[in-house]
Amino acid sequence: MNIEKTLNKVTLKYELDLDFVLIAITSSLKDYRLCYFINKLTGLKLSKVEDHETWMPAPLGTTYFSRYADFPETSDTEYYLLANKGAEGGLLIPEMRHSDYFLLIKNFIDDEDLAAIQDHITAIPEVVVASEISPQKLKSKENLIF
Repeated sequence: MNIEKTLNKVTLKYELDLDFVLIAITSSLKDYRLCYFINKLTGLKLSKVEDHETWMPAPLGTTYFSRYADFPETSDTEYYLLANKGAEGGLLIPEMRHSDYFLLIKNFIDDEDLAAIQDHITAIPEVVVASEISPQKLKSKENLIF
């Protein structure tokens, strides 16, 4: 009697939850000044929260990126403003080196509200560009998960 043992191979595939809208912002403003203008023009209430921590390749290691957040009580939508440049150097999204900040919007936002926010941000004189980008197309998209 021949018994053949076969090894069962299990492959684990995971997919990142990229269920958010991302707006790349290029501006010379400091993060707190940009938040001030965004809050003033959009009605959001972005405020400083704990920095976003992520691991970067050597020699940087753990790097911290400035983060502001707003959690409006009237909706489930969450808003985060993240700096692309770390306190010790390095870029959160290296392939977007010309972007200074990212407005990350989690949960649902309708197209009209998104367009209005984008228009308000673009209206800030020190903002060069504010454009929606697809998180799925970014090589470093895992840096935006928190």
